[in-house]
Amino acid sequence: MIDFLACDRDLPNDRLEQYLEEDAIAIDTETMGLIPQRDRLCLVQLCDSQQRVTAIRIAKGQTEAPNLKKLMESDRVLKVFHFARFDLAQLQHTFGIQTRPIFCTKIASKLARTYTSQHGLKSLIQELESIELDKTSQSSDWGNAAHLTEEQLRYAMNDVRYLLSAKDKLIAMLEREGRDRIAQQCFECLPVFVSLDLMQFKDIFEH
Repeated sequence: MIDFLACDRDLPNDRLEQYLEEDAIAIDTETMGLIPQRDRLCLVQLCDSQQRVTAIRIAKGQTEAPNLKKLMESDRVLKVFHFARFDLAQLQHTFGIQTRPIFCTKIASKLARTYTSQHGLKSLIQELESIELDKTSQSSDWGNAAHLTEEQLRYAMNDVRYLLSAKDKLIAMLEREGRDRIAQQCFECLPVFVSLDLMQFKDIFEH
């Protein structure tokens, strides 16, 4: 049973306390585009092991979300993303959040599922959870946060509902193939790549 809450600007205190008791939290973001310096953060979705899903509507020009920051920077709660590099950059650019610790299901998928080139969230969840995600609202206007459609909210909710279970299955695969250590090293490198992205450096590791 899903416990869904939509709220404005920040996590409510009671949700923050519930999430701080968890070992891991799934997180995703919706934005106006792919460039943090240009395209603002509109929505942050979170889900825990109890299927408590929160959708935080972010106001235009908002620069603080103290409860969200406290959760994201808590050392004891693992933050699980799909393509963490993008979400981390948005959270850092908008709120100055230095997220830690991190697990990225896309990186884990690329290291564990070397038998396929399909590492998008839809393909990953379809294989690991036998669920077909509806991605039709992915490219839609998230800026009108007060009037998001039912389809948009369902899309946002489903993008985090299955991440924790997928993470557990990917960890088992990584351990089986002896790639869990290199995966962890990749996760620990993510903040460096995020800082480079925000500074608009590209290809600095190329020849």
